[in-house]
Amino acid sequence: MKKIALLILFIQASVSLFASHIVGGEVFYTYLGPGTTAGTSRYMVSLRLFRDCNVPCNVNNVACLPSTAIVSIFTNAAPFSTIKQLDLPLETSQSLTLRGYPACISTRPAICYEVKTYAAEVTLTDNDAGYVLAYQNCCRADAANVLNSASSINGSPGVTYDCIMPGKDVLPSGTNSSATFNLKDTALVCYQSNFTLDFSARDEDGDSLSYEFVPAYQSNPAFTASNDQLPAFPPEYDSVDYRTGYSGLLPLGDKVSINSTTGIISGISPATPGKYVVAVIVKEWRNKRVIGEHRKDFIMRVENCNFPEADLAPSFITCDGFDLSFKNNSTSPIITSYYWDFGVDSTTSDTSNSPTPTFIYTDSGTYTVTLITNRGQQCTDTATTIAKVYPGFIPDFAVDGSCVLNPYQFTDKTTSRYGRVDSWRWDFGETTTLADTSLLQHPGYRYGAVQSPEVRLIVTNSKGCIDTVTKTLSISDKPVVDLAFRDTLICAIDTLLLKASSATTGITYTWSPGYNISDINIPEPLVWPKTTTVYNVTINNRGCIGTDSVKVNVISAVTLNLGPDTTICLTDPVQMFPNTNALYFSWSPANDVDDPSAKNPFITPVGSSSTYTLTATVGKCNATDNITIKAVPYPQVYAGADTAICYGSAAALHATTTAPNYAWSPITGLIRATTLTPSATPFTTTSYTITVSDVQGCPKPVSDTVVVNVIPPVPAFAGRDTVIVVNQPLQLNATGGAVYTWSPPTGMSDPNIPNPVVTLATPFDSIVYRVRVSTPEGCSATDDIKVTVFRSNPDIFVPSAFTPNGDGKNDIIRPRVIGIRQYNYFRVYNREGKMMYSTSTQEQGWDGSYGGQLQPPGAYVYMAQAIDYTGKLINKKGTVVLIR
Repeated sequence: MKKIALLILFIQASVSLFASHIVGGEVFYTYLGPGTTAGTSRYMVSLRLFRDCNVPCNVNNVACLPSTAIVSIFTNAAPFSTIKQLDLPLETSQSLTLRGYPACISTRPAICYEVKTYAAEVTLTDNDAGYVLAYQNCCRADAANVLNSASSINGSPGVTYDCIMPGKDVLPSGTNSSATFNLKDTALVCYQSNFTLDFSARDEDGDSLSYEFVPAYQSNPAFTASNDQLPAFPPEYDSVDYRTGYSGLLPLGDKVSINSTTGIISGISPATPGKYVVAVIVKEWRNKRVIGEHRKDFIMRVENCNFPEADLAPSFITCDGFDLSFKNNSTSPIITSYYWDFGVDSTTSDTSNSPTPTFIYTDSGTYTVTLITNRGQQCTDTATTIAKVYPGFIPDFAVDGSCVLNPYQFTDKTTSRYGRVDSWRWDFGETTTLADTSLLQHPGYRYGAVQSPEVRLIVTNSKGCIDTVTKTLSISDKPVVDLAFRDTLICAIDTLLLKASSATTGITYTWSPGYNISDINIPEPLVWPKTTTVYNVTINNRGCIGTDSVKVNVISAVTLNLGPDTTICLTDPVQMFPNTNALYFSWSPANDVDDPSAKNPFITPVGSSSTYTLTATVGKCNATDNITIKAVPYPQVYAGADTAICYGSAAALHATTTAPNYAWSPITGLIRATTLTPSATPFTTTSYTITVSDVQGCPKPVSDTVVVNVIPPVPAFAGRDTVIVVNQPLQLNATGGAVYTWSPPTGMSDPNIPNPVVTLATPFDSIVYRVRVSTPEGCSATDDIKVTVFRSNPDIFVPSAFTPNGDGKNDIIRPRVIGIRQYNYFRVYNREGKMMYSTSTQEQGWDGSYGGQLQPPGAYVYMAQAIDYTGKLINKKGTVVLIR
């Protein structure tokens, strides 16, 4: 299945610019008969306009099609005098909607066009030249093949539709009605696909018709978005400006044409989706002569239909291996399966179902690869391509040159296992000219200045391989001398080998002075100076001269001094700084030295006293020296074990040390801070550090730390004082710790739990219980609770009045409960039954306000509810007086 023809006609106006709404139109006429005056004729003049009805008009600055239209009538000869401005009322209005879509597309845009036809009768004189009928409007929808217009109000060129009515010079006898383009249903086309579109017309007179692509006309710049219902300006009319690759004769590119006899537009649609302006002129032929013509233009939109296409590149090639990766260029969402055949005739296992497979060929050659999308389904497609497997193609080149004075020679070194290397494209990387290229295999090129060009070679072979190699050169004004060293030291009895070289070839060398040197014309001579000497070398590469020098410092003997013996702390490293003119070094014993051949190594002695020897060398001369390092151990100190104390208590610290000097920090909370056994009384957990120092040769201080953890104060709480009834059980509930002890145990179920039950008989008016609350660490605190004993039954007592005047006396009305296990609620209502206050927490009450507003004095109703220790529900209701 190849690409389905899917073309959208007359779609679609811009929604961002006022009146960019017209997507097609034409002017035509019909002969009605002779006029009432001799030498005149009657005609019906018609205008047909199109717009996209899926784009709402009169919103978002998009205009509707007009209710009336103005068609201008001009004499068809210069200066094109205006004969009449004809107002055409709306005659018909209809919609064309696409309802049937091809099966194998995933994109189905809604296509609907509003078509309005305007018509009016006119009587015209039968003249010799004939007439031009024209309609103009400011605003054409944007298109991909037409340039925007700077003179247009919205950037898009306007529209002009015209029609030529013949005069007696062309039609000496007879009458004529213009041809009319057929009003077809909507159609669709996919981008870059074969399509066919019938754009034919009909002619009532039976004249022969011919068709051509012509440039579309734009309107006069006087038309604006707010003034688009003006009479048309007289001919001649300017065409719109087309983008590169398109024109009035090729509005859809060079792959689309119109049949001049049938009016069928066909070919391959543009490769880029978008809207395209297409204008067609129909000419009427009678007696082998053109007697009339008129044009119609329309907007054609090419869509990305996303059908399941098999779309492969013309070929795939590998030149550096046997594996090739393939992919389908179509990304249609309705492709559900892939079937690849990689074209190896000797096997049936050369297939894959992957969307992007990689296949490894076993031999070189050219293979035909086949892809079938949706194999075995209704919407399927097949494509083939060529796979070329020719590994072993390796591009390379060499360069030989001296300096900017001389040309550089480039030599191709590309190798090709299959086929022959058949083309070369050199770019020598000089940015100041475009003439730095060559197609020769082994070209030469002379650079114009010192630079570092990036040279690129693109090379191909006869099998179709192509590759690129790039190298960066250094173009200098003279050859560069590479020396092994530029400053060295020898002993007066030594012989030294000098080394000079260069990256280029064909170089001659000259050394000076000729003092104690084996050969002044070789790159690596031997020298044996007795005093410090600078040897200069000159290289010559085809007239390019480079120079450099080597300084040979000469000594008569090696000097060496390691300095006095020293003392350090045991396990510490110490760096050596010998005073010497030597070049090479050897330390012994080597076990304690991090780098025995270094001049300034680190030594870490492991014994109390060690002697180290350094041998320093320059060529055949050497010297030795010794140094003794004494290592004294660090002083020892122990601050003691971490401990914990209760808040407000003291901890005894016990430190031990071998050093005579010590100090504690911080000293806050310490008693006897200048001893090894101070007493610490911190209020929060604190770390105490003891720092000691010795006088035995290791001056570095040593520290140790002990942590005193302070347990926070115990938050002992026995509960709030309360009231109970004789023989009524009361459950206490202490908090704050882990261990609880109550006293006295009078009437108590268990004095060693946090929540004992107390029952008191008649002899008691009140009693105070004390609880000791302890932590697992042994810290404790106490708290008391007073229990008042009433001889009445459990009840809720509410005062009869309160005075919320802010004097601190009787400002809040709250219940007092006796013998209550559970307090449910206390509520206050005004005379209208509106609740002023509610709480379920004892000790809380009403302050005489509601919503932040003071309530008026008077009687209020309260309700209270609680449960006693036997489970009995107690309800209380009454009135309370608010006094202000």
